[in-house]
Amino acid sequence: MTQDFFLGLDLGSSWSKAVLLDRSGEVVARAIHRTGISFEDVAAELRRAALEAAGAEDGGRLACTVATGYGRRNVPFAEVRRTEISCHAKGAFHHFPREMDLVDIGGQDNKIVHIRQDGAVANFLMNRKCAAGTGAFVEEIAHRLDLPLGKIEAYAEAATKEITLSSFCTVFSATEVIKLIREGEGPENLCRGIFNSVVARVAEMGPLGNFIVVSGGVVAAFPVVAQLLASRTGAQVEIPPHPQYLGAFGAALIAAEEARRG
Repeated sequence: MTQDFFLGLDLGSSWSKAVLLDRSGEVVARAIHRTGISFEDVAAELRRAALEAAGAEDGGRLACTVATGYGRRNVPFAEVRRTEISCHAKGAFHHFPREMDLVDIGGQDNKIVHIRQDGAVANFLMNRKCAAGTGAFVEEIAHRLDLPLGKIEAYAEAATKEITLSSFCTVFSATEVIKLIREGEGPENLCRGIFNSVVARVAEMGPLGNFIVVSGGVVAAFPVVAQLLASRTGAQVEIPPHPQYLGAFGAALIAAEEARRG
């Protein structure tokens, strides 16, 4: 019997993701790829990879594809396109059906989405002017420290002092790090400073409520960010399953709804 599948694609500035659902709503495949220079190519590759991972190449069909993210208008085979805000909200509310502030920390921007008790988006804020506090910021400072990304959380957990890089610009923050190194600050405290700065940039974007969900690649790689955000705000902070795929997951949920509507 032919199986229907529903595909969500999140074409981000740095990474692109895919989530594939079956008719029962179960996730049957995920795929991730660097976005590169062609949204069209990465979307096609993610579709191929997701279908192959689900074993759906011969025995299934895509009933609907929903694209979101920066490159959502560059996916010729998508039947539906939705904003990142709506797809992230859809995914977050599926896991936490209550009023919340969703904080998504991405490769190039951060966003705060206030989601009402009924799942509707009340309002949102985005930080697009500078990459400070984003994944690009974490990568740049780790590079300046000559530390592998996979080790900076362990360094941060061994910190003996709280540091926050005060600059609002990634380039100036790197200069600030050099100054701290010259003053003898150790790598543990500097790494703690990276994550404190990520949390500070988020908190400065706007007010946050008492229940926060954090998604995106930064918290997927460095869960300590959620702990620091909880300490700073006093709020309950949760991380959804597979936080880097939340937008693609929400897009896949919308794809299933669209297919049912016909």
